[in-house]
Amino acid sequence: MSSVEGQGARPLEGRVVVVTGAHGGLGSAAAQACSRAGATVVLLGRKVPKLNRVYDALAQIGPEPVLYPLDLEGASADDYAELAQRIESELGRLDGVLHCAADFAGLTPLAQTDPAVFARALHVNLTAPWWLTQACLPLLAKAEDSAVVFVVDDVSRVGQAYWGGYGLAKQGLEGLVRMLHAELANSPVRVSGLQPGPMRTPLRAKAYVEENDRTAAEPTAYAASCVTLLSPAGAAHRGQVWAPPPAAVSLAQL
Repeated sequence: MSSVEGQGARPLEGRVVVVTGAHGGLGSAAAQACSRAGATVVLLGRKVPKLNRVYDALAQIGPEPVLYPLDLEGASADDYAELAQRIESELGRLDGVLHCAADFAGLTPLAQTDPAVFARALHVNLTAPWWLTQACLPLLAKAEDSAVVFVVDDVSRVGQAYWGGYGLAKQGLEGLVRMLHAELANSPVRVSGLQPGPMRTPLRAKAYVEENDRTAAEPTAYAASCVTLLSPAGAAHRGQVWAPPPAAVSLAQL
């Protein structure tokens, strides 16, 4: 039995959850899983046509989602403050933020990395998630139980040569999980990291040749883990980076 099954069919019933990168591989799968679990999902991303498709899928399986186009690269701290204000005024609450958005340009030696590409990787993968979280903390703190979940990568792998700004940012993100947890340990806001295993996503395809990548699972295999961390059951992983095994996914979940 999975953690989500142990909580009942709708462990996020009545909750409002923001999912960044909601049109990506894991973001889309997680958004659908959250919707099935009862959450009203705020779909955040920069590719509007893809966001629309995710919106349509969620509208068929759970509470009506909210579409919020936003480019993490260009958004300012004021934009995130406006996001939090709109969520409070229109939805009345916020119970979770799931950071799935990521930027990776490909494996490149640091000496040959374009400075703009390096800066973008650091910002989208580390600075922007923090700015968004910081803006949402006052609203999250009003909930009896809320969660901030950062999707991290295996730092023993991406901390090696050629992973550039992405690898450095992911190491920083893991540090952010532990630092923020220490500061919020006595608050209602839970902080944790999710380290999924290899997934078949466009991001991974930039580093691995797909036909030789037999170890990767579909993003749907980690969607239930996202729900677990956002739900009350996520308290078991508070302050931790959780690396769950991929779950078996039934055809009904696809």
